[in-house]
Amino acid sequence: MVGPYRRQRARRRRHRYVIFLLGIAFAAWLGGLFVFAAEIPKSLKVSTEETDAIVVLTGGTLRLEQGLALLAQGFAKKLFVSGVHRGVDVQQLLKLSRQSPQALDCCITLGYSADHTTGNASETAKWMREQGYRSLRLVTASYHMPRSLAEFRQAMPTETILPHPVFPTNVKVDNWWQWPGTAALIAGEYNKYLVAVVRHWGEDLMRRAGA
Repeated sequence: MVGPYRRQRARRRRHRYVIFLLGIAFAAWLGGLFVFAAEIPKSLKVSTEETDAIVVLTGGTLRLEQGLALLAQGFAKKLFVSGVHRGVDVQQLLKLSRQSPQALDCCITLGYSADHTTGNASETAKWMREQGYRSLRLVTASYHMPRSLAEFRQAMPTETILPHPVFPTNVKVDNWWQWPGTAALIAGEYNKYLVAVVRHWGEDLMRRAGA
């Protein structure tokens, strides 16, 4: 009877230890989530510094409109729209944004190869190298900006990247935990951000090992 009793006690200790570790991991994740949410831009601080390019990441409202407005105001020479669906051209985008095709279509380039944020960064880095550009103004949603900056700075570590967030009305960044839709969105972004950070760490480690 002593043997089975000891084994049962050992199993209980292991279960308690696993639950304890899971509790610590969840507490760390939750704390990191609140830190991440606090880093999401709440307002726009426009830098007057001119950049070589304006880069818009497709996938949300207001982004293209803001990018076109910045181009029209002379904040950069060119506008690069990353992650455009195949079959869409500049004329269609300008019409959808109610801009004059004749005024801006000469200064806009569309990227079709990206279908996620990592792809956006790679696609943009390639285009920037081809153009000989060294600075960009990045336009995307506020909640998407921390992960976008992480990906872009990994792909272009020596280029100047100025964040220019837009603020979708359906995303309630203030008191975000009170809004289930926004809370789920931010938690999802945070998880993707953690994956990106771990991947970047691995890439940097492999790069140093191969140097």
